[in-house]
Amino acid sequence: MRRPAASLVLGAGLLLALAAPVVALDTGTSGAATLPDSFESKQGYLLLREEFPKESTEPVDIAVAGDVRGPALEGAVARLEQELALRPIFGEPVVEANEAGTVARVTVPIAANPDSEGAIEAVRGLRDEVVPRAFAGVDAEVYVGGDTAEELDYQDTVNFWLPLVLLFVLGLSFLLLTLAFRSIVVPATAIAMNLLSVGAAYGLLVLVFQEGVGNELLGLSEAETIDAWVPLFLFAVLFGLSMDYQVFLLSRIRERYTATGDTDAAIAFGIGSTARLITGAALIIIAVFWGFAMGDTIAFQQMGFGIAVALLIDATIVRSMLVPATMKLLGERNWYLPSWLTWLPDVRVEGAKPPPKAALGPIPGGRH
Repeated sequence: MRRPAASLVLGAGLLLALAAPVVALDTGTSGAATLPDSFESKQGYLLLREEFPKESTEPVDIAVAGDVRGPALEGAVARLEQELALRPIFGEPVVEANEAGTVARVTVPIAANPDSEGAIEAVRGLRDEVVPRAFAGVDAEVYVGGDTAEELDYQDTVNFWLPLVLLFVLGLSFLLLTLAFRSIVVPATAIAMNLLSVGAAYGLLVLVFQEGVGNELLGLSEAETIDAWVPLFLFAVLFGLSMDYQVFLLSRIRERYTATGDTDAAIAFGIGSTARLITGAALIIIAVFWGFAMGDTIAFQQMGFGIAVALLIDATIVRSMLVPATMKLLGERNWYLPSWLTWLPDVRVEGAKPPPKAALGPIPGGRH
């Protein structure tokens, strides 16, 4: 590679530009409204929504535990009904109590797709504002449930754990790569490269599915949100696959460097000896997941498209441009290990003993 700095700037700049739309990433759930128009389930759903806008097959259920026949709780339920009447998204509530008078259920129709952003925000406001205000000072336990509440809890759980999962995976990857290559620079650059490809995939997801850029050309659907499970699933699959390719490439480079001490020659050998295998493996997986992207369900379209484009980026821009450019610019610093970490065990991916120099073959792309 004659101009590693230019290759690094151009490649990284392109991936950062593709990743930029990720700031607008909005997660949710693709409900019945996102199904193809040919599905009878969607036709029936749209008909019910049109003819009975204030009714719902998935109402909000509010459970009230306490002396539901006492004046205090009756007054609280009445205040709740008044609050609900002020919010157009809610229909007329129905109140029921068990025979013992210890639990009441308030069933509230919601005039929206139960998985939509509007319904979720309405239930969030119900939990955070309406119920606490209506039952303030009353001895009762109140729980807001139903399909929309379940979706709200699911999204909040995913959003809470996502950064923790990312930190755990990145930290463990850094530790294992440090042990495998006895360097802190190699794992740091490997993780950075993989994050670039994942970020670009996220950005393209937002651009194509949320913004609708090129979705019709690719035969894909447009949606208000990206399914909440898709970003976490994509990260797990993409990071695992791309790190697998990275370890395969780096082990060949490390093997050659250990035998010759020449970083540039080792990079040429590693790229030349693994390019076809990595590209071939990536193309097979790309073809498989593009099949998911061509399906009717939008969640699987997002998953298939995200993995396919990320692997395409990883096998081309990352492996052929960014990795060799970065390693060439760093030179001997690729193998830097602080003195206070020399106690780490010498675990070699490529084997404990390097082959003798006389047995080494010619370096692909090099002089011989």
